[in-house]
Amino acid sequence: MGVAMDTGPTIDQEALRCARERAGMTQHELARRVGVAGGERISMWERGASQPRAELLPPLAVALGLTPSDLLVPDRLGSDLRRLRFLAGLSSAELAETIHLSKVTLKRWEAGHLERLPVSGTLEALAGALGVTVPTVCRAMTRSMEKASPRP
Repeated sequence: MGVAMDTGPTIDQEALRCARERAGMTQHELARRVGVAGGERISMWERGASQPRAELLPPLAVALGLTPSDLLVPDRLGSDLRRLRFLAGLSSAELAETIHLSKVTLKRWEAGHLERLPVSGTLEALAGALGVTVPTVCRAMTRSMEKASPRP
């Protein structure tokens, strides 16, 4: 059994391709700057055939002179917890370890499976690790819960 891919928000294929072309880079040059094997990987991202891991988003954005959010499909309803983690460039294992939480619990939270927001100390730890404010984390967790149980 293979390792589960750490999926996150969807890369905006067109934004990635346009940014790379604007920067005057080939797919192979961008792959080398980001530290992935070959331009085929970049090609797959640009075609939507696969998505980069969360930890590759920040170096990808830096190589292209963008912010990580510039490379993601916009979420008009606001960021959920998974999107915040992805924007911070953290895998679920890294974030869980940083805030002393089990990866299973973090994955549950990202899926919106929680009855109420965690205690303030945990919210503060999440905010610090994600580089955002506590209110931003609260909104993101609430958004995750709403996605898990949409209203009729």
